[in-house]
Order: sequence, then structure tokens, then C-alpha cells
Amino acid sequence: MGAGTSALVLELVAHGYLHIEAVDHSQVAFAQLRALLGDASDAVRFTCADLRSVKFQKPVHVWHDRATFHFLTLPTDQVLYAARAAAGVAPGGHLVMATFAKTGPRYCSGLPVARHSTSSLASVFADGFELIEAFERQHLTPWNAPQSFTHALLRRKS
Repeated sequence: MGAGTSALVLELVAHGYLHIEAVDHSQVAFAQLRALLGDASDAVRFTCADLRSVKFQKPVHVWHDRATFHFLTLPTDQVLYAARAAAGVAPGGHLVMATFAKTGPRYCSGLPVARHSTSSLASVFADGFELIEAFERQHLTPWNAPQSFTHALLRRKS
């Protein structure tokens, strides 16, 4: 989710993964990612969509979100996102989340953000997922500023 010009997509393709669904709201970011992938872009399905309403042709096994969910500051948007994740992840599949922790920044790229603890993330996703593991960690930005993140691994309920 929020694939942009993700290094993760590049790494997955480089390691031979062939069925990757990249989701973002920006066609510009996708054009850049396609250029970086070159001929290997055939391994990726590019879905330009709002993360709160995205739908997949078939369920995915892993939904990865690093630093996108925290831009959903309204509880109603967070509930919509969680419902989309539950609908999009196959039973037994996983949701991997990294979002700003309660002690993280209040703004990112000039935009307000939501901050989450392990328990608040587990609560938002409780209808469709069970929390497997979570931890907080400091991330250093390119300009060497620390930011607190909550990381969580959740499993889709059967």
C-alpha cells in the first residue's frame, strides 16, 4: 500500500517474485517505478486507487504498509482502510504495518498524521485480524532525525 517508487517492489522483483500488486494513488509515482523496473515491470500489477476503497481481483497473501496508514487521520477513514485490508487479505494471510508511534511526529511532509500504539493498531484491525507481534523502533530520516514507529504483524482471521 502506498507503493510509490518503493524499493520493496524493486527487491521483490529482483528476488524472482512474479505476482506483486502495487497500490498507490499516484500515476506519476507508478510511471517512475515502471521506469526503474524496465522489462521486469510485467511482474507487477499497478493499481491506482484510494487505499480506503481499493479492491483486488483475488485476495493477497501479504499486505504491506510502511508509512501510509498514519496519513489517515480520521477514525472513519481508518475503519474503511481496515475493512479493505480484511477484504483484500486471504484468510491466514498477513498485514505488515509500520506507522508513527504515539511518540512519533505530529506532522509528516507538512500533513497532520495519526499516531498509534500497538493496542490502538490492534483495535483498529480487530474485526479482521489478530495481532501476532508488535514493537516500537526509532527510524532515522535521511536528515538524521529520529522518528518513533510502531511496527505490527497481524494475521487475517479465518
